[in-house]
Amino acid sequence: MDTRPDSPQAAPAHPGSGHPAPAEIADAYLAAFYAGDFVEARALLAEDFSFSGPFVQVRGRDPFLDSAAGLKLIVRGHRLLRQWADGDEICSWYDVDLQTPVKSGAVTMSEWHTVREGKLTSGRVVFDASAFRAFLPFH
Repeated sequence: MDTRPDSPQAAPAHPGSGHPAPAEIADAYLAAFYAGDFVEARALLAEDFSFSGPFVQVRGRDPFLDSAAGLKLIVRGHRLLRQWADGDEICSWYDVDLQTPVKSGAVTMSEWHTVREGKLTSGRVVFDASAFRAFLPFH
């Protein structure tokens, strides 16, 4: 089982498929999403991507990205702390850097992704919603 970030480069999950390993897809998505590059993030999501988190549950790639648009204003990147891969299932534990007029800092999150045919088909994120709200002016 792969346990990033200190593991060797992962091989494709399905040799001959032409797709990167699921962990590589999840890593690329997290990097793009938390850099505010929703064009690149969108390219890594299946059209029927489903998402569940403390603030939103949505189905569809574009509705998901629309629901997350406000994050572009406050997200300043992420640091992967640990990652586990089990076939097409990836669990990532990471710190998200946030900067708002209220404060700057990080919130630890965990996200579970499923990958099919080189695209993320689902994501479920968990984090302390009160820690996140502390960055917002209306908490």
